[in-house]
Amino acid sequence: MQRRVEPHDSLEDFPTPPWATRALCEWLDLRYDLDRKTCREPAANRGHMVKPLREYFRNVEASDIFDYGAGFPVQDYLFGADPVGVVDWTITNPPFRLAQQFITQARNTSRAGVAVIVRSAFLEGVGRYRDLFSDAPPTDILQFTERVVMHKGKLSANGSTATAYCWLVWDKNAPDNTHFHWIPPCRKRLESPEDYP
Repeated sequence: MQRRVEPHDSLEDFPTPPWATRALCEWLDLRYDLDRKTCREPAANRGHMVKPLREYFRNVEASDIFDYGAGFPVQDYLFGADPVGVVDWTITNPPFRLAQQFITQARNTSRAGVAVIVRSAFLEGVGRYRDLFSDAPPTDILQFTERVVMHKGKLSANGSTATAYCWLVWDKNAPDNTHFHWIPPCRKRLESPEDYP
């Protein structure tokens, strides 16, 4: 069962394992020269996604609406001042209930594209289809074959989950067709002991 209920004012603190971000970056790096690109992570949390993004991108701008003690600027990506400048890519794990708004904002402030990690169930829903996917479908869906374990409030190398995750990518330079891809097993290869506190 992959039901998760969060209070309306929840920060939805579910840190992304760094290996899952590296899997996306490897996929993107086959298509782009990422070390010449800029990236924004507007829901940076404690920086678990920022660190691997910095392994691939020339520059990564990070912020969050809450101060998790990682030293990132505290900024409201949706309802505060608009992000300063346009970046090549926006890559994030948005709060689930605000993911659609994050995607719209990111598409408006990114030159090359947007990638968000979401529960695979995000692809369901009449309202989401009507308000997002029918007009702006992702160019690529990258479905993990391994489970990406995200625990509330902590990053952990251990545990299990019944929740499936995928990356949704909007590539502004690609045709408007949606392509489905599998992310083959890669956790052991992309994971490092230094990833975990």
